[in-house]
Amino acid sequence: MSQHRSLRAASNLGGKRNVLKRFERIELLKKTGDFKEGARITGLRKTKPPV
Repeated sequence: MSQHRSLRAASNLGGKRNVLKRFERIELLKKTGDFKEGARITGLRKTKPPV
């Protein structure tokens, strides 16, 4: 019996994520110079994922 398509692991689907995790957003903001070390991690500005 095969597994239903909706139950497959997310890594196998290979879709592009359009929402970044907080640590990914901080890394991206550090690269652009918009985040200073020691700043608050809540209320971060919006970022677009790298293409």
